[in-house]
Amino acid sequence: MRLIKTLKKWRDLYYKHVILRRYKIGKNFHLGRNVFIWAKEKVEIGDNCYIGRNSSIETNCIIGDNVLIANNVAIVGRYDHNYQQIGIPIRLASQIRDENYSWKGIHEITIIGSDVWIGYGCIIMSGVHIADGTIVAAGSVVTRDTEPYTIIAGVPARKVKNRFDTEKEKQMHIERTHRDKFFV
Repeated sequence: MRLIKTLKKWRDLYYKHVILRRYKIGKNFHLGRNVFIWAKEKVEIGDNCYIGRNSSIETNCIIGDNVLIANNVAIVGRYDHNYQQIGIPIRLASQIRDENYSWKGIHEITIIGSDVWIGYGCIIMSGVHIADGTIVAAGSVVTRDTEPYTIIAGVPARKVKNRFDTEKEKQMHIERTHRDKFFV
């Protein structure tokens, strides 16, 4: 068991410092198997983040601290292909990976706040801001910004309820996580 933990740490370090070296990645980062990360301009991942197996980030993205991204999550662009090019099939149209791409979405940034949990199989569209403390239910498709400390679900995802029953509980959580240095 100890050997497996050590190998996982070495693998995470290899990805952080070799494969993903052009991106900013915080401390205590873990990446599951078969994760793909690519962005035209930037990816920033905070401290204590976990990205589950078979997940994909294919857009400019900023991820806060203490974020849990489950398996099979996709954070993808809305405008990866110029589907409005006259006389050119979508398959052959210009795409965001092209050096001279200048269509919609080129500078969109997806922002995922701190203390966020994104459930299994979610799809997050580019340009969305998932606020601090949000929980995204499994299988949801997030197409718009969220409110802090809410639980969202569905296709498209909508607020189901608040994460905490009272404002006092929410404030206690925020104070404790900051006091205990989870967000240092």
